[in-house]
Formats: sequence, structure tokens, C-alpha cells
Amino acid sequence: MHPYHRNVLILLIALLALPAGARAQEHESEGAMNPIHHVTDGYVLDFAPFGEVELPRIFVVRRADGGLGVDVYGSTHAACASGEYVPATGETPEAAGMEEEGAEEHAGAEEHAGAEGAEAECLEAETLVPARGKLIADLSISRHLVFAWVGALIVLLIFVSLARRYERGIGRDTAPRGAFQNLFETLIVFVRDDIARPNLGDKYRRYLPYLLTIFFFILTCNLLGLVPFGATATSNIAITGVLATFTFILTQLGGTKDYWKHIFWPPGVPTLVKPILIPVEILGLFTKPFALAIRLFANMTAGHLVILSLIGLIFTFGSLFGAGAGYGVAPVSVAFSLFIYLLELLVAFIQAYIFTMLSALFIGMAVEEHHHEGHEDYGLQPIANLEHSTPILVGQDGDQAHTAPVAEPAPAH
Repeated sequence: MHPYHRNVLILLIALLALPAGARAQEHESEGAMNPIHHVTDGYVLDFAPFGEVELPRIFVVRRADGGLGVDVYGSTHAACASGEYVPATGETPEAAGMEEEGAEEHAGAEEHAGAEGAEAECLEAETLVPARGKLIADLSISRHLVFAWVGALIVLLIFVSLARRYERGIGRDTAPRGAFQNLFETLIVFVRDDIARPNLGDKYRRYLPYLLTIFFFILTCNLLGLVPFGATATSNIAITGVLATFTFILTQLGGTKDYWKHIFWPPGVPTLVKPILIPVEILGLFTKPFALAIRLFANMTAGHLVILSLIGLIFTFGSLFGAGAGYGVAPVSVAFSLFIYLLELLVAFIQAYIFTMLSALFIGMAVEEHHHEGHEDYGLQPIANLEHSTPILVGQDGDQAHTAPVAEPAPAH
């Protein structure tokens, strides 16, 4: 299998294992729309005003009899209608440790509220728990997870198409043909020559497939968040955390003896200071991937929130000062929103570049071979060799031009 295909498939499989983007954060009830649904996660695909598509709910639970089980429902409506799942209010007998009498009163109050009200509360809840038993894991498919799959599929299709062209010799024996191949040839060469080679040196070929995969995957997910009805998978901390974990694993697996020596016994440092530096170096192993995940997540979330805030000014002014104020501020809000939207398009490319660049930098620091034996000579010539050096030349501006030593001429016979 082509290395590009292999790495894309590895990334796709890892994303398939995500527990619903590490738990969705909200759910839109029927007839109600969350204005920040493009930023937050959820269990529906919102195509308003055309409707919405609910996503499957999958729960791993421990039954009341102590056995493990998996419950699968086609939607949140189905899970709530079954009566097997209720909102996680924190007041269930298991969570609150209520006595038997208190639990009976709680159950009676729920029955009095009515089935319709209970189902509406269930649909609006952020988290569902089994009415009987204990929730082990929520593996429900969320909006961000769906768009992560879509991004991975797009990258896979692009690279398969390009690989087939190269197998036929197009772009390898001849020049690339067409705008499609030329565009991606430019991006691939950019990642190779401006990211991989400067940071990884001669070992860049080993890590180039991974760097290309994360660059195009992050870029695709960023751009999907800018299309109508789309969602930005990279604004989910679970998605960025998985990508950062890949970089962390490759960094540690590629670490040389010098890399681990710098962590557990830093050279050139007084022995009394080493016990202080060692915990700092170990902590640095985890802060680097953590910073990678937070940086991408925060930047992709911030842009959407700014656009939402600018659009929200129209409705805020309209509700406070009347419809006229809302119409008056609308052109300004739309103009600034358009500017931020175009800026988000630039940020989509920049964040893909930054994540890939820092990944290459961290891996390069680990695989680099260090040479400590020459730390003390600083590249200076021995004093004995200076006898036959050419004299120091002084320019008119006072700058000294040091010339290299020259060999002593052979004696005449």
C-alpha cells in the first residue's frame, strides 16, 4: 500500500474510535435551534430551514444485574421514547445517594410531570443516563465526528486520485497536468521543502507521509466549517487532542539516546541542578502536545464566535432600541462578519501550517543526533596552528577580516 494511503487510513481508523468527539456538548430539541451549533457539538445535523437529521445514540452500560451491555438507538428521540434513558440531572438515586423513601418520592414526582414533559426534558438534556444501571461510555455519533469522517474521506479520495496519476507516470515522468494536480503538487512540495526538510534533515522521508496527512486533514476540516450547514471538527478538543497524541507518540518513538539523555540527565548542567531540571523536562514532554491541541481548538472556535457576536448585534440592537436600530446596524455587522469570514479562510490555512510545522519541529528535536564532544572547542584552531596563518587584514572601516590558515610553503632545495 502506498505510504500516503496507509497513513490516511490510520488516521481514519483512529477517528472512528473517538467516543463521539469525546462527548457532545449539546442537543437541539425539535423546533428549537441553537445559534452556536456551528461551534458546539451535538447529536443532530442541522439543515435549517430545511430540517435536521438526528444521529444514532450508542451507550455502553452496566446493567442492574451487574452485566455489561450496549444499547443502540437511531436517535435521541428513540432513546427518550424507550423510557430506558433519562436526563443526567445529578439527582438520580445512584448519583445523589438518596434513601429508598426519597427515591420513591422522586419517582412519583417524575410520573406526575407527565410523559410529554419528561420526554421534552430528555431531548434538551446534554447527557443521557440509563434509568436502571450505570453508564460506562457514551459512544454516540456526534456532529463533529461526522465531519471528521467526511474530512478524512475527502483526503483519502484526493490522495488516491493523485497516487493513480503518479503510478501512470503523470507528474513523475512528465510535468503535472491540470489545475487539480498542479495545486496539490504545489502544496505537497511546500510541506516537503519548507516544513519537513528544514526540521527533520535527512530523516524527513520517514515522517513526510504523516506530515502530509495531518496538514491536508486539518486544512480540509477547517474549510468544511466555512461551508453552509457545515461544522468545524477541529473546534472540538477531542479531535485536536487525537492529532496531538499522534505527534506525541511519533516523537517519543523516534527519540534518540541523546534525546532521552537530555531529559533524564541533562548534559552540561551542575549535578545539583539536574534534579530540578529533570521534572521540568518530563513535564515538557506533555505540555508540547497539549499546546498543539489547545492552539488549534481555540483558534478555530474563536473565529466562529466572533462572527456569531457580530451577527448577534443586529438582534440585540433590534430588541433594545427597536427594529429601526436593528436594520441600521445590520450593514455594519454584515460587513465586519464578511471580513472575519475571509480572515477565517486565511486562518484555516495558517493553522494547518502551524500544527504541521510544530509537529515536524518536535519530531526533529527528538530524532536529531547531538555531539557533545565538541562543546568546549567551539570550532577554534589550536594555538600551534596559528603560527602559519595569514595576517589579519583591517579594512578602511576598521572591520577585521580573518582569513583561513594557509599551509607553510615548502623549503627550496
